[in-house]
Amino acid sequence: MTRFGRWLAGHVVLVVGLLVLLYLCVPVLVVILMSFNDPASRNSYTFDGFTLDNWLNICDPYQLCSSVSLSLRIGLLATLAATVLGTLMAFAMVRHRFRGRSAANLLVFLPMATPEIVMGSSLLALFVNAGFAAQLGFWTILVAHVLFCLSFVVVTVKARLAGLDPALEQAAADLYANEWQTFWRVSFPLVFPGILAAALLSFSLSFDDFIITNLNAGQEVTFPMFVWGAAQRGIPPQINVIGTIMFVLALTAVLLGELGSRRRAARR
Repeated sequence: MTRFGRWLAGHVVLVVGLLVLLYLCVPVLVVILMSFNDPASRNSYTFDGFTLDNWLNICDPYQLCSSVSLSLRIGLLATLAATVLGTLMAFAMVRHRFRGRSAANLLVFLPMATPEIVMGSSLLALFVNAGFAAQLGFWTILVAHVLFCLSFVVVTVKARLAGLDPALEQAAADLYANEWQTFWRVSFPLVFPGILAAALLSFSLSFDDFIITNLNAGQEVTFPMFVWGAAQRGIPPQINVIGTIMFVLALTAVLLGELGSRRRAARR
């Protein structure tokens, strides 16, 4: 067996993992490439020529930027609300014993297991029966997004809490720290990576959602709804620009978080 063959035999998992990762990144690379495309027509999905006009005129058509702005506002507010409520719920479910705790753990998983079309139509029926049929729009979308993001936050933060060594908090109490000091100086820093991961996941789910949003949006148009509507007439290349920007921002956030974790580990 050659040297390369021996190396390959010893790194099969690494090679397969890199190939799978490359396969997953192919659609993203296509989106980045098409953001510089100068299409021959609105119905062209091939790379016809290189141009920077798509990046210089992102808001052409204008409704594209308004839909992105709406999705960002809803995503940030839904992420904030779901992260705060979900974190509190996770702490309550992990740290306390109360009647109905098992049922609550089961109910948390139901929105994750329920098909989006079922959840979206159920929320629509709820809003209509509550008298909000004429007020479908920003606030109904926000409520719907908070509801389906909440489960993902609870599950993510619970997983982080489950791996937290309670001896660390007990040691803080032995050093005369009160409950508030123990939480902010010990518990919160250790749980923060899970909270941050839950927040990033919530924002991604909110920004990306179409089915639930489409059923409860009224006259509002979010970015996924704009893409779906534009697909009927030909997708403008600026959509690929928005996709590239969001991917770069997400990648930057992950890299900064990893860099911060390594710096903290190095200080220890």
